[in-house]
Amino acid sequence: MLKPEVLRKQKDFTSLYQKGKSVGERCLVLIFRENGLSYNRRAFLASKKVGKSVQRNRARRLLRESYRSIENQIKPGYDLLFIARKNIVDLKCADVKKSMEAALKRAKLFQKMPGEGK
Repeated sequence: MLKPEVLRKQKDFTSLYQKGKSVGERCLVLIFRENGLSYNRRAFLASKKVGKSVQRNRARRLLRESYRSIENQIKPGYDLLFIARKNIVDLKCADVKKSMEAALKRAKLFQKMPGEGK
C-alpha cells in the first residue's frame, strides 16, 4: 500500500518545478506549492552532486528524520520538495532540522505550537 502523503507522479514534480516557489537554505532547497488537499505531500531528493549512493542515502535520511520531527508544525495543504545540497553530508541531524525550520519559516509554512514563546 502506497502512502498518499508521498509525491511520486512525474506530473506532480513537473508542476512543482514550474509553478512552485522556492526557498534556499544552508543545506537544502525547499520548493513548495498549494495542493488543495487537507494534508501535505512531500518528497526528498539528493542528486549525484551530493555524492555517491551512501552520501545521497544519508542525505535523504537526514531530511526525512528532520521532517518527521517537525511535520505536525507545518501548515497542511501543500506539496513540499526538499532538495539536499552538497554540504549536507557533513552536518548532523540537528543542523538539518534547524535549516529545514528556517526554510519553512521563510516560506511562511511553519506554525508555532500552542504555548510556545514569541
